Amino acid sequence: MDAKELREKTPDQLRDELANLKKESFNLRFQQATGQMENTAAMRNARRNAARVKTILNEKAAAAAKEA
Repeated sequence: MDAKELREKTPDQLRDELANLKKESFNLRFQQATGQMENTAAMRNARRNAARVKTILNEKAAAAAKEA
């Protein structure tokens, strides 16, 4: 997932994406705690993708506030 794709989405779609990423992150932490995790890089990717979504949401909020 890259920032170009995220900027094309609406804020509602971004919030849904963020919720999905948080669920994925929780599931990955659970897998790590039980020793079932095979791909340890997946946790890092999930965290970074969530940060990207939050950044884009903040950019959109700032742009909307600036217009108003």
